[in-house]
Amino acid sequence: MMKYLICVLSFFLLGASSLKAQQQRYGFVDTAYILDHMPDYKSAQDQLNESSAKWQSEIEAVYLEIKNLHAKLRKDQVFLSPELKAKKEKEILEQEALAQKLQNKYFGQEGLLYKKRQDLVRPIQDDIYDTIKEIAKAGNYGMIIDKANGPTIIYSDNKFDLSDKVLYKLGIRVNKQ
Repeated sequence: MMKYLICVLSFFLLGASSLKAQQQRYGFVDTAYILDHMPDYKSAQDQLNESSAKWQSEIEAVYLEIKNLHAKLRKDQVFLSPELKAKKEKEILEQEALAQKLQNKYFGQEGLLYKKRQDLVRPIQDDIYDTIKEIAKAGNYGMIIDKANGPTIIYSDNKFDLSDKVLYKLGIRVNKQ
């Protein structure tokens, strides 16, 4: 009798956990797709590209100056005294240091481009995350997966793609063709 009771109890517990597992919902989004359809993100990218191009041209101008200084030194070195040659070489080293300093200032790990990207893109990413979280809670999704970065999903059924819902919730309408 005890074996029978344990068997029946196990059957009910297994059935209940199986039912619970069937209720679990999963969805995925494509954040690259979402970002491509967000005008704020496109505007932020344009601003970043503009700043980056401006800073890059400033650095290239310094490197052009260095190249010209090297060429002039090679051309004139036979006519220069050792002191004047040393002075010209020092000037070139200072320009090279300036170029390196500018590169770090603009494009380094904590550079202006990084900070500007944080200021412009972080709020957009936060809005997307908050919207995904809201949709997940409202739709009783157990997991939302971002399929944009990396081959982590081998197969996905598009009926679970919530990207358009995120855009809609953010107030962006996409015309499907």
